[in-house]
Amino acid sequence: MKIDERIDVTSCDDDVKGADIVLLTVSSKYVRSTCERFKKYIENSDIIINAAKGFEERTLMRLSQVIGEVFPKNKVAVLSGPSHAEEVCRDMPTACVAAAEDIETAREVQGIFMAPSFRVYTNTDIVGVELGGALKNLIALAAGISDGVGFGDNAKAALMTRGLHEISKLGIAMGAKAETFAGLSGIGDLIVTCTSMHSRNRRAGILLGKGKSIDEALSEIKMAVEGITNAKAAYELAKKYNVEMPITREINRVLFEGIKPKDSVVNLMTRDKTAESLVRV
Repeated sequence: MKIDERIDVTSCDDDVKGADIVLLTVSSKYVRSTCERFKKYIENSDIIINAAKGFEERTLMRLSQVIGEVFPKNKVAVLSGPSHAEEVCRDMPTACVAAAEDIETAREVQGIFMAPSFRVYTNTDIVGVELGGALKNLIALAAGISDGVGFGDNAKAALMTRGLHEISKLGIAMGAKAETFAGLSGIGDLIVTCTSMHSRNRRAGILLGKGKSIDEALSEIKMAVEGITNAKAAYELAKKYNVEMPITREINRVLFEGIKPKDSVVNLMTRDKTAESLVRV
């Protein structure tokens, strides 16, 4: 891919000094260390925008909270939604959400990124936007495992639907708005991540479903797989907020307890009979 001549590529940390706006695109587990690394250069920046999706495993903090802890005087925003880079860089139509606690910050980010092929909506529910982006990776991992095992569309549809239910329940318990999960950063991001081969989480899940180990799957993907990175944090949050999340629990058992995917499916399918409780939007 040819890089626009207006973009300077550098490996010098101090080249970010004086930037009004900083966009963080590192993997979730490196957000804090990256912020600490660049703190002396960007502490006076106006807005710090995070595009990573996940949690800090040690603290269970959302990534905007991590950034806010390192930069307490800066405005923090999140850019999230169904946006595979492979399509964005080819100017294929994409829509995302700019979220911040105050609407003016969200609108400023919207104005920066709006383009003919990249539409940006605003949202002040930063909690919901972040949780939708982080938790859908686990469901995409499950969808990939289902594909790898050889299950069909019925199973994937069930995983996506009940997965969205889990995401919404935890999100509401953490203070998010239910309607956020019906939007781009909720069901939109879930659809694209569970169905596309651009999705690292789905591809990793397919490999796991075929019997590969975590290390083998990560070695083949060669990029960060946030569903694996954040699985434990998601399950710890479910326990912390007393929210039942059976898919999240079974994903953790497959990843870290040696449970076979088909056995986890049996566990999910044979749970006690219940009504289809729905989250109100």
